[in-house]
Amino acid sequence: MELTHIPAGQAAGPRTAVVWSVLRHELDRQPDRRLTVVDVGGGTGGFAVPLAEAGHQVTVVDASPDALAALTRRAADAGVADRITAAQGDGDALGELIAPASADLVLCHAVLEVVDEPARVVESLATVLRPGGAASVLVASRAAAVLARAVNGHLDLAAALLADPQGAAGARDTLRRRYDADRAVDLLAAAGLRVEQIHGVRVLSDLLPAAVAEGDPQALLALELAVAAQPPYRDLATQLHLFARRPL
Repeated sequence: MELTHIPAGQAAGPRTAVVWSVLRHELDRQPDRRLTVVDVGGGTGGFAVPLAEAGHQVTVVDASPDALAALTRRAADAGVADRITAAQGDGDALGELIAPASADLVLCHAVLEVVDEPARVVESLATVLRPGGAASVLVASRAAAVLARAVNGHLDLAAALLADPQGAAGARDTLRRRYDADRAVDLLAAAGLRVEQIHGVRVLSDLLPAAVAEGDPQALLALELAVAAQPPYRDLATQLHLFARRPL
């Protein structure tokens, strides 16, 4: 099958445009290769299906059987069922599901905030990557969570997030931890991955009133892309996207 570019529609939304921009650049580096992709915690296939539509082979690893069932239906509807494999499992057991050094690209989006042992998950990512392969890692930002709670009047929760070593706000917090850029880089580096790029995701789109965002979505998209890699704006984003590589 002939490989194609990621569908242009995947870059339309400011909430994911930065991540797709980085992924598209990586795919364009190897335009004639069908890549082997692993999407850890990929759920219903928001990234997996477009990657398969572009001609790549994708395995989605997720703990939820319901999410994987929805993925299977979505892949069938898109005509890419033969290029997507659903595997039930956790990120720290990735080595039991995926052969070592077999993946060209691994996605791990919104996973490290909720797992028991993020270091084990990252080690698994590094193990399944071939030398030269890349990892796309998306994590929740502590700075954004502190500011959001303070602005909404929850000063006690903002103070708890700021003080907690893991960047969590107690037992009722939906996430177990949050990251700043340095801590996330250290986590990946400890597994032998070299971080090449860091971007903020949803720097502005989660701050603006809906009327403003919907009034001129193209202007918001352009501004999101413009500030995504620039501190201090990058570090105030709702999520941080790290793009790392396993050295040759």
